[in-house]
Amino acid sequence: MLGAPLIGAHSNGLADPMEYTQLGRTGLKVSRIVLGTMNFGPQTDEADSHSIMDAALDAGINFFDTANVYGWGENKGRTEEIIGSWFAKGGGRRDKTVLATKMYGHMTADSDPWPNTDKLSAVNIRRAVDASLKRLGTDHIDLYQFHHVDRSTPWEEIWQAVDVLVQQGKIIYAGSSNHAGWNIAQANETASRRGSYGLVSEQCLYNLAERRAEMEVIPAAQEYGLGVIPWSPLHGGLLGGAIRKEREGGGARTASGRSADALKNTAVRDQVQRYEDLLAKHGIEPGEAALAWLLTRPGVTGPIVGPRTAEQLASAVRAAQLKLGEELLSELDAIFPGPGPSPEAFAW
Repeated sequence: MLGAPLIGAHSNGLADPMEYTQLGRTGLKVSRIVLGTMNFGPQTDEADSHSIMDAALDAGINFFDTANVYGWGENKGRTEEIIGSWFAKGGGRRDKTVLATKMYGHMTADSDPWPNTDKLSAVNIRRAVDASLKRLGTDHIDLYQFHHVDRSTPWEEIWQAVDVLVQQGKIIYAGSSNHAGWNIAQANETASRRGSYGLVSEQCLYNLAERRAEMEVIPAAQEYGLGVIPWSPLHGGLLGGAIRKEREGGGARTASGRSADALKNTAVRDQVQRYEDLLAKHGIEPGEAALAWLLTRPGVTGPIVGPRTAEQLASAVRAAQLKLGEELLSELDAIFPGPGPSPEAFAW
């Protein structure tokens, strides 16, 4: 079965080894937890970032995700540099890692967005790859992802650029992020006509509280053999015990503002309270349940977790070992119902 989990042989001292799965229709084996690195630099310093990456490898996580813009503002590219300095330590770190990065946003100063330094023109794709390779200190990127759809560049041009980079050995696979279902179809139909391999993954917003991707994005990904990589699996902290933390004085995680804003809505707050009460009854941490739920969803390769601390990473690893029963899954579905399939979700 496409994307079926594979039990890994990696021993990490935990109750169960990390599970691996194939990335979409490819033969590439990746861990079912993806290490997101967006916090490396802005919130987590270089030494702690290196420690988290070492701990991730020790836990069997081999799939690392970043983007050229991470570091943000005047520090764009800083996160890739931190990963590059970690690779430079040797010890097989690069060979053990399936490295994914993204491009689309401007890499010049925000105050001076110079032309052809963003989006998906062949010119910018070529420049962006070379710049990321330099920062990362590696000769190739395993999964090169388009961070957003570019409505002004035809897919014929994008695939021409990608094919050249594959032939040069600079990238191996291409993936998308924040693309609609019809964008995925358009991309891979164009690739098929050219004899190109096409997209192998889609990184999208998907979690218990935000399930619209189930209507068209995930079905399109499954149809075309793309592995689904959900970002914001805790919906900005909303699903990570936000109300309990608020009550305990820790406050909700507000990195994106999504959690704090959502809890101002009475209906959402009641929904989250039911969710936390249900998991408290089962003795399960809310954040771990949210990650474990995603691992039960069709088409999902693995959610991206962005730990700022070693404990947050350990919690994500525990989630990968957590098996949710059918009754609990049904109760979660009752609290956070999905939109239903397309077109029935908006038609008869």
